Amino acid sequence: MVRTLLALQGGLLRGALAQVLSAEHDIEIVGEVDSPHQLRAAVRAERPDVAVIEFDMLTVAELIHLATAEPGADPMADPGAGAIGRADTVTAGCAPVATDIVGAASLRQRTASPVTRAGSLLVLVEQRRAGRLGSVLAEYGNRIGFLSRDVPPGRIVDGVRQLAEGRVVLDPDLVVAALEVAASPLTNREREVLDVVAEGHPVQEIADRLVLSTGTVRNHLSRIMAKTGARTRWEAVRIARESGWL
Repeated sequence: MVRTLLALQGGLLRGALAQVLSAEHDIEIVGEVDSPHQLRAAVRAERPDVAVIEFDMLTVAELIHLATAEPGADPMADPGAGAIGRADTVTAGCAPVATDIVGAASLRQRTASPVTRAGSLLVLVEQRRAGRLGSVLAEYGNRIGFLSRDVPPGRIVDGVRQLAEGRVVLDPDLVVAALEVAASPLTNREREVLDVVAEGHPVQEIADRLVLSTGTVRNHLSRIMAKTGARTRWEAVRIARESGWL
């Protein structure tokens, strides 16, 4: 059985998808959540084989950390000194070794499964957000699956199975959309800061979330507003979203 966790906002969509997946003989739904906090708790408690996650549920760096947690590490631990810290420096051709999102599963579970999974996240993305996927597709496409949020439920079922078998799951329409978006002037870190701004958090909470000083956050915000031509951080969020940079 592929133990699957659903992390999607909106009870109607999440419930409908849970019903579709549960009807499959080889897929078991082990949890349904609709917030980052609930997702962290569910991952720790359930250790799912595959998590179907809405793109806006976590920042890009948090998704990367979740998919590449070192064996034995807490996959939902604060990535400030790990994946988020590495997100600005990872380069093409230097992708880290693929690991399961659950980190070190029990010896019994790993021994019983003949499959070495290359990825355990199936991320559902709106087409307009595809511009954020360029670097992630290049570096982590073999361990994080990406599908358009508008695909038929059957495609998500197939995606869950394919990820569980260690196969690449990638919506070609998202690739095309990502290539069509103009190159973002924002760095990975600046996008991370703007992602948290978009959630409505003040500077201190942004700093706490990303493990930065408040001064560093303000410097990032200043550069973001200069690059986007925005007068406020909220306007910067709007411009970045309209441009496909968030």
